[in-house]
Amino acid sequence: MNDSYKTILSPSEEILFKEKNSKFYGYAFPVTSEDEIKTHLDILRKQHYGAVHYCYAFQIGTDKIQFRANDDGEPSNTAGAPIYGQIQSFGLTNVLVVVVRFFGGIKLGVGGLISAYRTSAQMALEVSEIIEKTIDIHYIISFDYKNINKVMRVIKEKNLEIISQKMEMSCEIEIATRKKNAESIFDIFDTMFEIEIKLKE
Repeated sequence: MNDSYKTILSPSEEILFKEKNSKFYGYAFPVTSEDEIKTHLDILRKQHYGAVHYCYAFQIGTDKIQFRANDDGEPSNTAGAPIYGQIQSFGLTNVLVVVVRFFGGIKLGVGGLISAYRTSAQMALEVSEIIEKTIDIHYIISFDYKNINKVMRVIKEKNLEIISQKMEMSCEIEIATRKKNAESIFDIFDTMFEIEIKLKE
């Protein structure tokens, strides 16, 4: 079972690719929602006021993949698709790549556009720090305080990450574990006396 994915650590630095007087500014951003994507695009539109095209592609998600490629007025499939192709060839998800074009007065033709957008996207991803993250499952464990040692022993032995905890007479701990270990972790707590475990919604 594949329970990890590659994404970028932080927004890339701006790159500039020039082709026949046209300028292509490339950017890559880590994103997890369409709202974040809209925010990045709005900022770039203000920053590059006067540019002709703000072409982009994104992919979000690990189990359910969402993606889109947008040509923003360029001929169909000459901008968004080559940008998305680079996201795929780097094997990334939870990422947005935007290429902002200032037209230089000389038409590039379909082949020239595809090449320019592909190269700009590639350069933006090459300057990004690519990281691997695990796909984690979150559980809520509920129990009486008297059982705390039992629960903590398993958490320590299995090296589970504690996300939050509420320690009172009745306790609640949120833990995270890698997807591939999730079933066995659930079974351990599920078979323990006086301890409840459920998937976090």
